[in-house]
Amino acid sequence: MTGNHIDTCPHCGGRLARWSTPPDSSWGGQIHLVCFDDECPYFKQGWEWMLETYEVKASYRFRYDPENRSSGPLPVWSAAAMREWIEDERDKGEETP
Repeated sequence: MTGNHIDTCPHCGGRLARWSTPPDSSWGGQIHLVCFDDECPYFKQGWEWMLETYEVKASYRFRYDPENRSSGPLPVWSAAAMREWIEDERDKGEETP
């Protein structure tokens, strides 16, 4: 975390990816930061919690909206879901570690 900006997942410490909100979504803000680490405990434990609580095969990933400084779950139905909206920072001239 740098200042009031979150750049790592509070559940696994992994780097958050820049994620463009889909055009027809109601997420607000154009860019959110999302943990796409498939080993993140938040994501891994979400499968069982969603099945037990809602009887659905789904999970969620940690999501942070830097525009309004709020965080919450990004619902997903598979490990690959929502990855198509990840921005490639190299296309923007930014370095990636």
